[in-house]
Amino acid sequence: MESRRRFLTTAIAVGVPAGILAFMPGVQARTRRPQNPPQQKDDETRPPKIDPKLILEANQKEIKKNVEKLYDLAAELKAEVEKTDSAQVLSIAMLRKTDEIEKLAREIRSRAKG
Repeated sequence: MESRRRFLTTAIAVGVPAGILAFMPGVQARTRRPQNPPQQKDDETRPPKIDPKLILEANQKEIKKNVEKLYDLAAELKAEVEKTDSAQVLSIAMLRKTDEIEKLAREIRSRAKG
């Protein structure tokens, strides 16, 4: 019991100052940031105007491409399920394909929302 106390006391006595010293450079790095960054002209800071129609058209093309890919993946998954007995065996390929389908569906949904 005494050796445990001595060990813990030594660990705390060494660990606490070491932990404080470890965090000191991080604190100093945060305080070195410039308070007032140099200001630029208004023309340089403004991003160029983008036509919303171009963005919508690009999203529409991407959605169509992703829907085609989703359809192909779903067809491949269906064929794989039909040829295997999924009651006894779940193949890793099937699980990967379902994950890919899920990711693609989420991407399509986020693009459709805008």
